[in-house]
Amino acid sequence: MTLTDQDDPPARRTPRARALLPDLAPWHSSRDFRLLWTAGLVTAFGSFLTMVALPLQIKELTGSAAAVGAIGAVELVPLIVFGLYGGALADAVDRRRLILLTETGLGLLAALLLVNSLLPDPMLWPLYVVAALTSALTGLQRPAIDAVVARIVPHGQLTAAAALNALRWQLSAIAGPSLAGVVVAYAGLPLAYGLDLLTFAVSGLLALRLTATPPAHDAEPPSLRAIGEGARYAWRRKELLGTYAVDMAAMFFAFPNAIFPFLADDLDAPWALGLMYAAGSVGSVVVSATSGWTARIHRHGRMVVAGAAVWGLAMAAAGWLSNVWLVLLCLAVAGGGDMISGLFRSTLWNQTIPEKLRGRLAGIELLSYATGPQLGQVRAGSMAGWVGVRASVWSGGVACVASVGLLALALPRLMSYDARTDEHAQAARAATTS
Repeated sequence: MTLTDQDDPPARRTPRARALLPDLAPWHSSRDFRLLWTAGLVTAFGSFLTMVALPLQIKELTGSAAAVGAIGAVELVPLIVFGLYGGALADAVDRRRLILLTETGLGLLAALLLVNSLLPDPMLWPLYVVAALTSALTGLQRPAIDAVVARIVPHGQLTAAAALNALRWQLSAIAGPSLAGVVVAYAGLPLAYGLDLLTFAVSGLLALRLTATPPAHDAEPPSLRAIGEGARYAWRRKELLGTYAVDMAAMFFAFPNAIFPFLADDLDAPWALGLMYAAGSVGSVVVSATSGWTARIHRHGRMVVAGAAVWGLAMAAAGWLSNVWLVLLCLAVAGGGDMISGLFRSTLWNQTIPEKLRGRLAGIELLSYATGPQLGQVRAGSMAGWVGVRASVWSGGVACVASVGLLALALPRLMSYDARTDEHAQAARAATTS
């Protein structure tokens, strides 16, 4: 597809009165983006219902923080293996078909959770099995979704697309956990799992309408060699490597979601569990809903680091404070910092990675995006059992800030990256207009 200046309007044409509002250009210019955005909104809503219901069910069955944190351990290996393979697969097959097949599989797993929850005595082991299989299918699907965005959205609209995708995700993250707390408390776990199953059916029907996205005629079949090519490219790009490292450090040290049920009990506020899961998304939505300013930022690496530092500081404060409303406020601030970091990570990747490597690099990105939180759940659960719930939260926040600061010092190319002059950004921009 050939893009013109009319297709790809510069940020300076945005009216000043709307400078802070999200840029809706990707929504207006791409039918496939609208379909993908809507399907993602629906399925993410259901997935967040299960995100609350699953650890809560394990807590009810075991009463152990370590058992809840073990969710991250069982998800880790499938995510690594299938995330890397899914990236190579996304460069070698029709990405639309891959999205459809994995969405169907995820729906079947939601059905298994529903059936297990309806048993007179629900079993524990299927919860871990489903968590592992869900992680594997997510690893296969996510690179295809990430890689297809740059094909269906003009180059100059990729920051706006990232902000809109983040807004979609966070709206689900607010509504899903908040509703899950009410649903589980008053209607039980089966309804939460049943609603998740329904959302997969709806999103699958929407994905059916996406335009086919076949691979290039000379695409390399998925293999260890293909994965290695992507890894070597990422290693050469130290600014890309830096975004992966910052994200993994922030999530490993300061992602305490797995122990939120115990934190709510410690604060004598079990009613606030759903709000804890949703609070970070509130902060993220504020950033996404006022993201018009992001088009004027060109040093994306610095913003990745700054956002991660805010995330860590806010988590440290959340662990220290004993007032539940102040804790919720800190979690919201943390979510805003994470959104800033994630938005500029996504922009840096999408605006500089060659089309033939997008799937494989998205697979590597998935490892930094999702492996960090999985390891973070294990860390948070283990630390909570050792030093206490609140100490696990605040110490993780402090460690996050320290590690992010060290990475900023160790990776000068990340801090000096400028989208206006970077050779990779210029090459990708030229490729979309040729």
